[in-house]
Amino acid sequence: MSDVLVNIGVPAQLAGFPLWFAAVAAFVAATARGFAGFGAGLIFMPLASATLGPQVAAPVLLLLDTVLIAPFVPAAWRACDRRAVSVMTLGAYLGVPAGAAALVWVEEITMRWLLVALIVALLALLVSGFRYRGRPKPPLTAGVGVLSGFLSAAAQVGGPPAIAYWLGSQAKAAQVRANLVVFVVLAALGTAVAYVAGGLLTPAILATALVIAPFYGAGLFLGSRLFGLASETLFRRICYALIALAAIVSLPSLDGVLR
Repeated sequence: MSDVLVNIGVPAQLAGFPLWFAAVAAFVAATARGFAGFGAGLIFMPLASATLGPQVAAPVLLLLDTVLIAPFVPAAWRACDRRAVSVMTLGAYLGVPAGAAALVWVEEITMRWLLVALIVALLALLVSGFRYRGRPKPPLTAGVGVLSGFLSAAAQVGGPPAIAYWLGSQAKAAQVRANLVVFVVLAALGTAVAYVAGGLLTPAILATALVIAPFYGAGLFLGSRLFGLASETLFRRICYALIALAAIVSLPSLDGVLR
């Protein structure tokens, strides 16, 4: 099997346990996203970074998430607040270059420790239930976009700031979800440009993403099917637990077990 993977372009050092561990992580992450609408990056990035490394895990997730969410964009575009999404996207494009530079230049172990700390902080934000309750203003919307763009490019976890900001507005839930779908894809396009410029999107990354894609797609399907079988509150708690477990398992101090 490893020889087959290498022949299609997967790097030899990844064509084994590292790849299959990341595939399982992708399935779990996508299941969470398919049900709750968030959590993929928070689960996948720390786990996949432990075996693939952050500079492989981030562009792989970018490809998986963007391609598989793209079919939902046309409907979301009709339902979203286009002005708010445009302002936040412009802000994201300002934050993306710094995030991509951090991913390229920060030493791998340091980046992984920073990633774990970031995941814990974002998890605390989500669990706290904090929401911005003020009236959305363009400068603030753009500022949230800058932060989300930086986090997206550095670690593919740019969703929580936008979620906390938009959920506190007067917008209906359907419009908030539509805003997030469109924003994530538009921000991903800017991130992709930065990744190409930084040499992070390569044929080897594409081959790795293609192998993992069926697992991610299956997770999205399962998550959407589970939506009607459990309460949203229960499943969100499960998502939070999985995110916390992902952060713990991905600690660099456990490399002797995973690598």
